[in-house]
Amino acid sequence: MDDGAADDGDAVIVGKASAWWILIAGIVGLTASFTLTVEKLELLVNPAYVPSCSLNPVMSCSPVMSSWQASVFGFPNPLIGLMAFSVVITTGMLAIGKVSLPRWYWNGLLIGTVLGAALVHWLIFESLYRIGALCPYCMVVWAMTMTLLVVAAGIALRPLATRNAVAHAIYQWRWPLVVLWFTGLILLILVRFWSYWSTLI
Repeated sequence: MDDGAADDGDAVIVGKASAWWILIAGIVGLTASFTLTVEKLELLVNPAYVPSCSLNPVMSCSPVMSSWQASVFGFPNPLIGLMAFSVVITTGMLAIGKVSLPRWYWNGLLIGTVLGAALVHWLIFESLYRIGALCPYCMVVWAMTMTLLVVAAGIALRPLATRNAVAHAIYQWRWPLVVLWFTGLILLILVRFWSYWSTLI
């Protein structure tokens, strides 16, 4: 994907591919967050409710939604997604419209996605090794967050890539790194729940 960005002083005009991915990832992430919010409300109203994303003993939203980790800040985690992905969608629409946003805005988006990625990795660990179940909608949010991190990093780090070796390495290897991330996550899921997957073979 072309993460190109043209500088106009302190303003940045994002490349078409990056702009469209920001919008698409925002829409997908917001849809997943909204669905999770609705399912959480249904579960609060009726504890016996079976969420639509409860597919089998492993892909089961109920244990995840009922855990304390699902409201780590005192309110349902999907509300964070509703706010964050709304900002992402707005950013994507502005980028597609070739609206030049200041570099500090993209740096802020990068910081936000880094914090989101940190939360995602904690939730991955908790889902795999504490709760023992996976929420498909949550996994969609994980994937969108990580790909947004790559795009945001590509835009924010591009000016530094020619002056800083670390920034250059991250910029150059950003997509192979995210492929490696997805591969590692799939392997962790396979290993953690192999006792169940093996029964399907």
